[in-house]
Amino acid sequence: MSIPVFNLENEKKGDVGLPKIFGTPLRPSVIKKAVLFQQSHRFQPQGRDPRAGKRTSAESWGTGRGMSRVPRQKGSSRAAFGVSIVGGHAAFPPKSEKIIRKEINKKERRLAIRSGIAATANREVVANRGHMVETVSQLPLIVDDEMQSLTKTREVKELFIKLGVWPDVERADRKKIRAGRGKTRGRKKKEGKGPLVVISEDLGIVKAAGNLPGVDIVNVGNLNAELLAPGAHPGRLVVWTESAFNALDEVWGGGNV
Repeated sequence: MSIPVFNLENEKKGDVGLPKIFGTPLRPSVIKKAVLFQQSHRFQPQGRDPRAGKRTSAESWGTGRGMSRVPRQKGSSRAAFGVSIVGGHAAFPPKSEKIIRKEINKKERRLAIRSGIAATANREVVANRGHMVETVSQLPLIVDDEMQSLTKTREVKELFIKLGVWPDVERADRKKIRAGRGKTRGRKKKEGKGPLVVISEDLGIVKAAGNLPGVDIVNVGNLNAELLAPGAHPGRLVVWTESAFNALDEVWGGGNV
């Protein structure tokens, strides 16, 4: 099967063969596992001070006083130290040594990436994810390698408009304020995910497109499940450069799994 390649004017310049990797079946469960395990690598370990609630010389008075035998501060009857006491130590506090990083098998991770790549060619799956694909002429969308040499954000915007991808960039530019405590914890606004640009070499495109809302740029060798399926939902709208598209089978392997 041949797929047309477009130049920067959205004119057909040639054809390329469809890599075997696009024959990989959709595996949502494997993709979700790979995404969740990858997200666990960004968790920040948390724990409690080992001395929290224990900085006291409190001792129990023992029996015979008609009072509970909890530790009490010296020179006072105020209780301290104990688990059931205000200001006391926690019984089983969280420890920073806890292993919270989840690992996934190498073959399983690569299968998730291959399945995520194959899902980007399915217009129905991409549309169900919420992307604006009505103005996109075809999927997968392949552009000449000259795109990698763009150095101005204005040039990237003009290219996206010609390719019909710009409506999806506008969709990703969300203004909604997050509900809940997250507003005060560095995530005030929800970030939308727009097109993913896959390249084989950065000749200026990363800096040029990096400021567009929802747009991610990645080298074909650095693809991962979360970029292809943000939020564990497969079917991201992807713009491929010709060289990156042709390298898919070589980098990630092809064929059905």
